[in-house]
Amino acid sequence: MRAHFLGKDPSSLEGNSPTLFATDRSDRKTYIAQGWVVTDPDALADVGPVPPGEALIEIPEDVLAFYARNPEEEDR
Repeated sequence: MRAHFLGKDPSSLEGNSPTLFATDRSDRKTYIAQGWVVTDPDALADVGPVPPGEALIEIPEDVLAFYARNPEEEDR
């Protein structure tokens, strides 16, 4: 699986940049989100148990603007 950069938080500081990537999986469309690890006890309690192999991250709404159904078409 390869990851294709879609965009990062435009207001983030260097080294602190939540980012969104699209993958090239052939079996389904997936995305990789880089963000801040959620450590807030109230938020963790609201979400509940997180299965092994999964993690909760927080990303700014601005990063979601880079969400695209078919990023390959945008390169053309």
